[in-house]
Order: sequence, then C-alpha cells, then structure tokens
Amino acid sequence: MRVSFDELKKLLKAIMIRFSFDERKAEVCADIFASNSRDGVYSHGLNRFPVFIDYVRKGLIHPNGELSLVKKYGQVEVYDGQTGPGMYNASVCTSRAVILAKENGIGCVTVRNNNHWMRGGTYGWQAADAGCIAICFTNAIAGMPPWGGKDARLGNNPLVIAVPRKEGNLVLDMAMSQYSYGKMQEYEWSKQPLPFAGGFDESGNLSHDPAMIRRLKTALPIGFWKGSGLAFMLDIVLTALGGGKSTAEITGSGNEIGLSQTFICIYQQDLHQALTEKIIEFTKTSTRTNRDSPVRYPGENTLATRIKNMREGIPVNQETWEAVKKMME
Repeated sequence: MRVSFDELKKLLKAIMIRFSFDERKAEVCADIFASNSRDGVYSHGLNRFPVFIDYVRKGLIHPNGELSLVKKYGQVEVYDGQTGPGMYNASVCTSRAVILAKENGIGCVTVRNNNHWMRGGTYGWQAADAGCIAICFTNAIAGMPPWGGKDARLGNNPLVIAVPRKEGNLVLDMAMSQYSYGKMQEYEWSKQPLPFAGGFDESGNLSHDPAMIRRLKTALPIGFWKGSGLAFMLDIVLTALGGGKSTAEITGSGNEIGLSQTFICIYQQDLHQALTEKIIEFTKTSTRTNRDSPVRYPGENTLATRIKNMREGIPVNQETWEAVKKMME
C-alpha cells in the first residue's frame, strides 16, 4: 500500500507530540522520518519509527534533551546531545556547521552523547541544499568484525559526502559494511538473499544470508581490510574530537545510544559546476553491464525515487503502518 508524504508526516508528528516531544522537535523529526521513506530509505523511515518510540518509552531517548555547547576552537565546535532525539540534534548541528562555513569558509561541528541520526544522507542533502559541500560521519554499536577477526568490534560508522548541484545534489551515503543492517533487514523481511555477499557465517565463510549475518553481527567491511581500517579511523576521529563514547563503550552499554557525530561543511560561491558536469558525463559513458540498469551518480536514484513517491505515494509495509497508527489509540 501507499500513503502520501503529508499523511505519513502528520501521523508521526502527532505520535511524537503524544510522547512528550515539543512542536519544534516533533516537526523536524517527523519530517526526517517521512523524508527517509519518501526517498526510498524505508529502513530508516517508517520501518524504524517503532524502534525509535520504543527507545523513548524505555527512557533511552529523552524528548527534552537539549544540545549544550561544550567547547569552541575557532571554526570547530563540540556539543553534548544530552541523549536527545538524534535526528533533531544532527539537523541542528548541520545548520550550525553551515553557518560557520558561510562565515569562515569551513565549519566543523561534533556532537557527543547523541542518539541514532537515522539516515546519514539527510544531513548531506540539508547542507548541499544550503549551498555547502558536506562531510559527515557517525559511530555506532559494533556490528562488524575487524579484518582478521571473527567478533564484532567495529561499527558500520556511516560516511556521507555531499556536493551542491543545480540539477540535483550529489550525495554519497554509505555504511562501512557492504550492506547496512537496515538494508539487510529489508532483505530478511522479503525472504530474499543478498545480491552480493554481505557478511560471514559461523565458519568465517562469506554469506548471502541477511538473517544470519544480522544475528551473528558479522557484516562484511566494504573493501575488506580497507573498509575495516576506515571504520576504525572514523571512530578514532569522532572520539578524539568530541571526547564521547567510542564504539567499544556504546557496545558495552548494550544499546545503540550515546553516539558521536561530526558535520564538516565547506563553502565557496563558485563550486565550478561546469567541471562537475564533465565528470558526470564522462562517468556515464561507461558501457553498461546491464542494459536495464543505467550508470548512476550518488544521489541520482534517490532523486528519482523521491519524485516517484511524491507522485504515487510512499510504499509502506501495511503491518508496520497499522502498528504505528495504533500508537495514537
């Protein structure tokens, strides 16, 4: 079934207000959840909302938690998220990084003690829409073994890189695992194997089974040892900048809360878009491996999905939709 963007956002906002979110935070959070589903990232849209509310019920996410400035060094600022709603805090931090960038050319904002930011690409789109290049990253609970190891010790620590573009922003949003856990959950729900190996089985062999990989927490690092190293270093940088919880501490708590995130924005009036277009044009001249699957740049499929879902309605899992509606009863 499909529902309109406005219908989805209205319901999620009403539920959050019922769970003690003020109007301002409920508006931002509902818009982000609905936008994630609108853009085809269903795992971090409506499908993730029941988990979000469950965390609120358990007192792991505090609706009234407010960002607090910890320290400032020139164009670098560090905030404490006070375990508030992660996507709201991340949106505010992105806005602050944009302001710093437009004042100084570059701005870097780190938040510690925050919660899950849902889709990382949200903040790349936000910054690019404001005219800034953005580099954003977060740590996470351990869900991936380091290269050469069997036990989960690394977070998938998503990385976002965004560049403004008149015809549609370029936005790379990728986890450090071959598939994010949300994406593997979608394959599990549809009872489909992963198209490419996404993790390891009990014997250390590559596997296409999303349910087993999620259960064992043995997701495959992108680029094998390279992805392992990148995930490790992102966690190091986040902890060094903010002094917050590392993946080790987050994992030890048993819940994916108290995360750290960094938002770097860069601004200049001339981003040489004509040169960007040449790169895109050259890339798209590559011969397709599949005639029905065009070569796409990061963010292109998101834009196409956004347009389609705004026109036809957002696909929703009927069981999840009904469960969410019952939260208003």
